[in-house]
Amino acid sequence: MAVLTDPISDFLTRLKNACRAGNEEFTAPHSRIKADIAKILMEEGYIWNYEVLTGDRINIKIKPKFIDGRPVLTDLKRVSKPGRRKYVSTDEIPRVMSGLGIAILSTSKGVMSGATAKRHNLGGEILAILW
Repeated sequence: MAVLTDPISDFLTRLKNACRAGNEEFTAPHSRIKADIAKILMEEGYIWNYEVLTGDRINIKIKPKFIDGRPVLTDLKRVSKPGRRKYVSTDEIPRVMSGLGIAILSTSKGVMSGATAKRHNLGGEILAILW
């Protein structure tokens, strides 16, 4: 396997590809931040559920959400990258597609959606935006 320099981007790309291909589920290598992102996606209604698979390697299995055969997640964009981080304060948290999408932030209190970060008056690193 190739060495990944950005595992979060790999996870989000697998999610986007699974949605576009119409796959019922996909797996990715597990990490705590990926599980936190999956939890946010489930709370916001972009995936049905996720589970952590144990064995020789620990993986995370995601089931994307489809309505009438069309994926709920239409697109996403990775904002912070390993070479260029993007930090925002509470006032600068982006409103994605006039409220139809979400921003995922890594804050001092953990990974959360942009709306939750605004409610708790927290800023942080923007990991990705989804719509």
